[in-house]
Amino acid sequence: MAIKIRSRFHAGQPRTPAVLAGVVAVLAWKLAIEAIKRMRSADYDIDIGRPYFDFMCEFTVFLAQSADRIAYRDLGADERVAFTTALAKKLAEMVEENRHMLLGEAQPGESARHFLDLFNRRSVDYAEFGYGKDGPDFGFKRYFAACLREGLPEKDKLWVVDQAMDIEAPEALKLLEKTLAGLFHPEK
Repeated sequence: MAIKIRSRFHAGQPRTPAVLAGVVAVLAWKLAIEAIKRMRSADYDIDIGRPYFDFMCEFTVFLAQSADRIAYRDLGADERVAFTTALAKKLAEMVEENRHMLLGEAQPGESARHFLDLFNRRSVDYAEFGYGKDGPDFGFKRYFAACLREGLPEKDKLWVVDQAMDIEAPEALKLLEKTLAGLFHPEK
């Protein structure tokens, strides 16, 4: 996967939770697009319109939930809350900015509200699962796969769980962990 993202800052540049969240939001968006490309090349039907929109939202919510867990390991409570809040808002903005590409016609603000509602609902569910120094537990990844499964046509529902858990999640999380390590621990 050839995604380039800035994970280091020049000396003197601000490293606020909002700035860090902006970097992670761009990464999450790129990772979701790459995942769609891989899945489409594997003959999953993720068509432009509602299926594409739902996939982007589920994938970026999964990455935002993962980033929050990594932040829990590496940041203080106040920084973590600021980071995760800024990340969810930035991703909602990105979904809103791309609503015409994703959905065609949509009411202004509707796509951002949908994303934030989904993020908040999924936060409760993802909270039931573990995410340690070695990454997410089986339940965390399984829940992600089940969420992706909901938006796919019947012919793809059987195989998406394996694809999401064995290929998409590990690929994306490897880059997310590496990027956040550089952002949260620039001295290393």
